[in-house]
Amino acid sequence: MNERDEAICEAATRMFIRYGVKRTGMGDIAYEAGVARQTLYNAFPNKEAVLSATIRLFMERTLQRTEAELPSCDNLRDQLAIVFEHLVRQPYAMVHSSPNAEDIVEGVDADSRKVIRECMEEFRAVVETLLTPSEVNIRASGMTTRQLADAVLNFACAAKHEARDQAQLEEWLQSLVAMTLRCTV
Repeated sequence: MNERDEAICEAATRMFIRYGVKRTGMGDIAYEAGVARQTLYNAFPNKEAVLSATIRLFMERTLQRTEAELPSCDNLRDQLAIVFEHLVRQPYAMVHSSPNAEDIVEGVDADSRKVIRECMEEFRAVVETLLTPSEVNIRASGMTTRQLADAVLNFACAAKHEARDQAQLEEWLQSLVAMTLRCTV
């Protein structure tokens, strides 16, 4: 993605947060990005393509930040805290800072869900790598590292979408860390 397309996606993020996906139009995104509508349409054929690209850019940046911080940790608890900070807490706070949080979630179309699944596979690989040093203990608990990584990410993402507030999200994430650590000892 070139700089102009990234700037368009960043503008789209601001608009989606401010107005929701359904109420944001291509004209709104073009105006916020400071580009002509035709420039926007040359880069992205429709709002759904902008949304998918915006999600991909957000997820790629999230993964990069996560991977950059992980080497500073020397234990699984701290590593999971970094993964959850970038993958769960920050997106939760961002979406829930919007008066249109429900519209943001509901506005994600099939193409965007596909992008999310692809990016989550990359996160699963990161979590699986974090769990690999405890592979023997994880197998003794009846799972593979892949299965545990899938469970951790699925539960974390469900918590992000289902928590009624930040306190409940934190409670669920703490429980998830405790369960994960229990499987690794």
